[in-house]
Amino acid sequence: MYQWRKFEFFEEKLAGKCSIPDEVEGRIECCSSGRGKVVIGCDTGAVSLLDRGLNFNFSFPAHSSSVLFLQQLKQRNFLVTVGEDEQISPQQSAMCLKVFDLDRMEPEGSSSVSPDCIGILRIFTNQFPEAKITSFLVLEEAPPILLIAIGLDNGSIYCIKGDIARERITRFKLQVDNSADKSQSSITGLGFRVDGQALQLFAVTPTSVSLFSLQSQPPKRQTLDQIGSVVNSVAMSDRLELIVGRPEAVYFYEVDGRGPCWAFEGEKKFLGWFRGYLLCVIADQRDGKNTFNVYDLKNRLIAHSVVVKEVSHMLCEWGNIILIMADKSALCIGEKDMESKLDMLFKKNLYTVAINLVQSQQADAAATAEVLRKYADHLYSKQDYDEAMAQYIHTIGHLEPSYVIQKFLDAQRIHNLTNYLEKLHEKGLASKDHTTLLLNCYTKLKDVEKLNVFIKSEDGGGEHKFDIETAIRVCRAANYHEHAMYVAKKAGRHELYLKILLEDLGRYDEALRYISSLEQNQAGVTVKEYGKILIGHKPFETIEILMRLCTEDGESAKEGASDVTYLSMLPSPVDFLNIFIHHPQSLMDFLEKYTNKVKDSPAQVEIHNTLLELYLSNDLNFPSISQVKAEAPVLSRAKANGKVNGDGQDSMKEKDRLERHKKGLQLLKNAWPLELEHPLYDVDLAIILCEMNAFKDGLLYLYEKMKLYKEVIACYMQTHDHEGLIACCKRLGDSGKGGDPSLWADLLKYFGELGEDCSKEVKEVLTYIERDDILPPIVVLQTLSRNPCLTISVIKDYIARKLEQESKLIEEDRRAIDKYQCSILGKKSARYEVNGIMLKDQFDCRSYVGLSSLWVQIRQEDTSTMRKEIQDLRTNARIFQLSKCTACTFTLDLPAVHFMCMHSFHQRCLGDNEKECPECAPEYRSVLEMKRNLEQNSKDQDRFFQQVKSSKNGFSVIAEYFGKGIISKTSTATTGASQTGSTSSTSGF
Repeated sequence: MYQWRKFEFFEEKLAGKCSIPDEVEGRIECCSSGRGKVVIGCDTGAVSLLDRGLNFNFSFPAHSSSVLFLQQLKQRNFLVTVGEDEQISPQQSAMCLKVFDLDRMEPEGSSSVSPDCIGILRIFTNQFPEAKITSFLVLEEAPPILLIAIGLDNGSIYCIKGDIARERITRFKLQVDNSADKSQSSITGLGFRVDGQALQLFAVTPTSVSLFSLQSQPPKRQTLDQIGSVVNSVAMSDRLELIVGRPEAVYFYEVDGRGPCWAFEGEKKFLGWFRGYLLCVIADQRDGKNTFNVYDLKNRLIAHSVVVKEVSHMLCEWGNIILIMADKSALCIGEKDMESKLDMLFKKNLYTVAINLVQSQQADAAATAEVLRKYADHLYSKQDYDEAMAQYIHTIGHLEPSYVIQKFLDAQRIHNLTNYLEKLHEKGLASKDHTTLLLNCYTKLKDVEKLNVFIKSEDGGGEHKFDIETAIRVCRAANYHEHAMYVAKKAGRHELYLKILLEDLGRYDEALRYISSLEQNQAGVTVKEYGKILIGHKPFETIEILMRLCTEDGESAKEGASDVTYLSMLPSPVDFLNIFIHHPQSLMDFLEKYTNKVKDSPAQVEIHNTLLELYLSNDLNFPSISQVKAEAPVLSRAKANGKVNGDGQDSMKEKDRLERHKKGLQLLKNAWPLELEHPLYDVDLAIILCEMNAFKDGLLYLYEKMKLYKEVIACYMQTHDHEGLIACCKRLGDSGKGGDPSLWADLLKYFGELGEDCSKEVKEVLTYIERDDILPPIVVLQTLSRNPCLTISVIKDYIARKLEQESKLIEEDRRAIDKYQCSILGKKSARYEVNGIMLKDQFDCRSYVGLSSLWVQIRQEDTSTMRKEIQDLRTNARIFQLSKCTACTFTLDLPAVHFMCMHSFHQRCLGDNEKECPECAPEYRSVLEMKRNLEQNSKDQDRFFQQVKSSKNGFSVIAEYFGKGIISKTSTATTGASQTGSTSSTSGF
């Protein structure tokens, strides 16, 4: 206590001359204050009311004997008193509790008035035996409910709760101590604590401090301390703490026990609380003097100290502290205004005390800032720049920033300026110029720690208090990349964050983790922008991220959508192809993983095209290259020893190329299922890639799949693979299995133009040509004659067999010529039949029999006879000379019917059918039916081509169709044209 500074923040009021008015008679037993007045109870039973200035207002008799306790209520203008009245009977106690309504006055004679007594209550009853009252306290609950606690000398507390005016009350008893020694068990102090719905009561005895929880039934008691206090040394603070004064110290109690204590020595006669100050009347045991001290516990100072006479009561009203002495004199002390206190402190240069004072008393913010400015100016004048800046910072928001900035523009005080600008930004009061100045300060100071604090500062909404792009630009220029990254990340500028991470720092793993943490759309955008850098340094990790982007499971997003629809919502691998421009091996790995996981991607055609290009490329880079680079020192030493050559690397490249070609062929096959007409890749592109990279297996598969058999054998011809060429023709040249027999002719032509000895192959080819009768012998001879390396022995056996066969055919054809003849009727072209095969004209006949200069002789006698008969029917009359009916063979009589076929009938024998000859009609109908069938077959083109394709001799099928009249010329519009055509055909024949 003796180390605390003493100040005169309080002064005596009423000019130091105040006392209790003479109208107040008798000894003062109790006092109370509130609602702008002081109430005094005396041993005469009278209660006196004093107004401001301790002037007497009025008095009235409250009790007949003595007023022991009273309390002025705050919410209502009620006065509650406890005193002795006349004892009506020995069984009833004289101690009464009364409630007066000070707003309702009743006239009592002509010279005085008294308030209306609205309730009288006997304190002691048979259930609540009488004892000495040592303390009294009233709590105003919801009007008109009162809670009255009466402490007794036997350690009991009588509680009365309810509306006393209406006598609707309940009583209950609280027991603190049952000690037989009343001096140690009497209730010396009470204090209510209301915290929301919790209602608690502090009770103090000389030996204990207890707490009762009144909201529970029955009330629960909790002992807070085993040491108590005497009467008048108990008070309640405005923070609902119980204050207990003991000779050694002043203790504060909360609901959980003893709190802080203050070591103020001396016997505490009175304790009180006033506007955050602790009031103590302390008796000095050495000189017997009483000292009244006002303690400012926050600032640890004595705001006022004065020696007083013996104090009987202490009150607080009208903003003053009132001490009533035993001799009825009074001391009224009031707090000085803030300006006076500050002036006092400024004169003594006690700026710290002034600041603490204004802050503790919740002064106006502008006034506080002014005190801080004066203190800062004082420190600045003393060249204590650090502390001065600390005070200037507290003025932010009230003091113009330029006032402070101008004082600290010196380079030697730049760190102070930096600190001020930081605080200015923290409070969101900085302009762009302030931000620029602060960043320049950081650049000059190289203070990374402070820069870190500034960059990470945020306002209440979690946003930065400076321009984002400016901060990032300056930090990058000054090589403060971490800070620039933080700002970019916090602001959601993912592109700037990754740009710093990759281009400035090269922290690729961190960049990948950051991309993984982004949402799908944002991650896709960032990978497209920075994927080239990532794939160059972290290919495998980057591919994993791409796989997650393109094949994310996302059940919540997939709900209600089909697989195809959902896949269309995801990024396509095609969107990321550009990032692999310098890393084809990584691209191949990525696409392989994707196709293995996703089977029905919307972009599968593009993906397969890209994979084919990678698989079939001859100069694709592969991982082993990087391993070779990593082992460069070892290789260099080995070269120095002459032990290393390029064979190992070349063999690795060749092995990789073959492996990729194998994958490419597999892809070509898998992506063209049997049930699909077109493959899941671009066929033209695939063919080009195979040709560019000389991928023979791929070309063969594609040509064969597309039924381009001639291109298939061309591939074998280019590589001079005679064995494969013959095997291919065996597989693809069989017409019975849908093949193309003409492949053997191409193969023979190839061997004829080869220019080297290939006798073995030619003999094998001739075997199949002869078997399927593909080429005439003359064509075979002409073809093989071009190869000077072939001898006649190669084809001798073949020619002999063909000549023998042709001789037999010639004999058969001669016999057929004699047997069959061809007729040309009307407008139809001349038809020839040789060996049962219908030929179109004489040129086809010659082609058919021209293998051994065979010519065909056709007789036309019957044709000429038929023509003459037709002409005769057209021009001459017909004479019917039959004398018998053809049907009944009886003599022919009239009426008779004659037909041009020279058949005659009785009309009765014909019946209703007079239009056709009964004898010739069946044959005629069969001819018409055959004609209709042939015309119907002529419309079935698929059948015609199928027969041509499946036949060993397609020409014979065509000739047969011509012979049956299925294939005919389109008739012209005019008869003249038809006749001309017929004449031309006849003359040509």
